[in-house]
Amino acid sequence: MNHQAELFVALQRLLPQHALSRLIARAAESKMPWLKNLLIKRAIAAFHINMDEAASSDLDDYENFNSFFTRALKEGARPMNHDSDALVSPADGAVSQAGAITRQRIIQAKGSDYSASRLLGDSEEAKLYENGAFTTIYLSPKDYHRVHMPIAGTLISTRYIPGDLFSVNDKTAQGLPGLFARNERLVCQFDSELGQFALVFVGAMLVAGIETVWGGFETPGRGAVRNADFSRRDLSFDKGEEIGRFKFGSTVILLFQNDKVDWQDSFVPQAAVQMGEKIASYK
Repeated sequence: MNHQAELFVALQRLLPQHALSRLIARAAESKMPWLKNLLIKRAIAAFHINMDEAASSDLDDYENFNSFFTRALKEGARPMNHDSDALVSPADGAVSQAGAITRQRIIQAKGSDYSASRLLGDSEEAKLYENGAFTTIYLSPKDYHRVHMPIAGTLISTRYIPGDLFSVNDKTAQGLPGLFARNERLVCQFDSELGQFALVFVGAMLVAGIETVWGGFETPGRGAVRNADFSRRDLSFDKGEEIGRFKFGSTVILLFQNDKVDWQDSFVPQAAVQMGEKIASYK
């Protein structure tokens, strides 16, 4: 761990993460025109957000900051790869890591890994992904913040796991062991033609919430682990269909079973990706 990353993590430990996130959440939900327009303008300038691809560039069309942050894009702004063997990116962002799950360990950063069991909150589920493949995609504040299906599938279950709210950027990933297994998260298990796979929404500092199309607001803050069984509800989604959204920058993690996917040669750490582009071939 370098000293800069160590200091960055240490400062985050001192902050009241959940209280700060709740405070930001209240501001982000405000419908006061002067406040929400100020926040939107500041975000566009600070993060260099491309409004040309937004479905609407009129700030009056957004009732609050959160509706702007989770804005829809223009039709065709994210072309979908429809190749029969294409696994597509579920979100805009940057590749944090991608590779093999070895002895149920997932790479977080160079020289650092963490347990699939801790990430998923279930040791039996983790066994499904032994010797499988994973990827971690980081969504920065400038990115499109809706999450889509990487392949057609049917929702089996979800597990909300309370936790910390550390930042999930590269600096923190390098400096905080087990980051993604420590932060608040929503684990979603799907069935597909590749068998079962997991998609994990990872919360982060200042994230005002994780929403899904089947459950609405999913992360109420600290509390107990919450399991939900959807196996009898036939909640099926097409490849590329929206399934949820983040209300600030965060991370999506995908886990696949052994010998199911081959990552594209260009799909490497720090590479930029967009929702709908091919990130792997599947067998």
